[in-house]
Amino acid sequence: MDGRLPGVDDGSPEQVICHVDMDCFYAACERLREPALEGEPLVVGMGYESGETHGAVATASYEAREFGVESAMAISQALDLLPRKVDAVDDPEIDPEVAGFYRTVDLDYYESVASEVKEILHDTADTVREVSIDEAYLDVTGTVDWESAREFGQELKDRIEDEVGVVASVGVAPTMSAAKIASDHDKPDGLVVVEPGDVRDFLAALDVAEVHNVGPVTARELRSMGVETAGDLADTDPERLEDRFGERGREIWSYARGEDDRPVEPVGKPKSLSRESAFTEATDDGEHKRERVRALAGDVAERASSKDALYRTIGIKVVTPPFDVHTRAKSLPGPVEDADLVEEVALDLLTEFRDDEVRKVGVRVSNLDFSDAQQASLDGFEGASAGDAGAGRRENHSLGEFEDGRTEREDTGEETLGSRGQTSLGEFE
Repeated sequence: MDGRLPGVDDGSPEQVICHVDMDCFYAACERLREPALEGEPLVVGMGYESGETHGAVATASYEAREFGVESAMAISQALDLLPRKVDAVDDPEIDPEVAGFYRTVDLDYYESVASEVKEILHDTADTVREVSIDEAYLDVTGTVDWESAREFGQELKDRIEDEVGVVASVGVAPTMSAAKIASDHDKPDGLVVVEPGDVRDFLAALDVAEVHNVGPVTARELRSMGVETAGDLADTDPERLEDRFGERGREIWSYARGEDDRPVEPVGKPKSLSRESAFTEATDDGEHKRERVRALAGDVAERASSKDALYRTIGIKVVTPPFDVHTRAKSLPGPVEDADLVEEVALDLLTEFRDDEVRKVGVRVSNLDFSDAQQASLDGFEGASAGDAGAGRRENHSLGEFEDGRTEREDTGEETLGSRGQTSLGEFE
């Protein structure tokens, strides 16, 4: 599809921004490892184990989506829509022609593939903003002009596919928000270029939900105001939007008009590091749970040490049936690096769940410090109040929130869970 749409000068910046979004990345990685899955309906589940029905859909391939399977859907619901091919062997009522494959999330493997993509992106552009494991912005203003933008985008797509073996959709535009929308516009395997002066016309006919920072709730409210498209939003009185949505109302009005002067800035160091592990079946075996947490604590502490990261908060995540997510955390008096302490605190926090059936556990260190400052004395931790920020809290979170990646939620400037078709499991480190 040719993204160069006719229009007039809309005053958009002259910077050249590229948004790279890997198509169904987790599924693409599984197909890279298992080529026989190519072209087959494929579901990748988090909290899912082979042969089980618990967990949730992390991503569904485009073939699986044709059966109605969507990200964040319960695996049990997905199985009702798309049975497993392996189950068709013993169940004559399952037609193997309308069945698919299910795989368990393997974040370490996905990160290894993502690192190869990342090397290409950093080799291609001086400024890269890594948004997630499968998504990034590039500022190529100094090396790419608008006459060569389409050629650049195609060469980048070809290089990623040839060298890594996964497919990317690419959008090129003078603003971050327009580049993001452009990369989504012609998925999968899309390339859309929107030149300066064309941005507002490009956006005008799009559904209002596609405007940057407009999630499902805001989209419904806008439709109740008679605002159906980005063009409608651009033509709405900004004061009316401010009355309804506050300062963000004028912000989304500007985005709908193609006005977005944000520069591409690299993301800083990660704010947390975590590891999780699911049990094959929910268990109330206290020692089994403690063994798993010990292993995760050691893994997280080693990961923090490899990144020269001190941490101020140690926490756990516990998933109980059917898929209720709970987190607990304790704050330290200052940044430390102590693997034994991570294990000790994690096990202490786990005692609250010693009698509960548990599907999955996780350990996290957060409030990271990458400075050269001396770590805090451990003696101070012994006297820390139980009322410290984060201590002993009961929280129920979305499926992706505990991981290293961004939490996708309504109207934060990030897209909502359903719009990407894939839940975020980790930072594109």
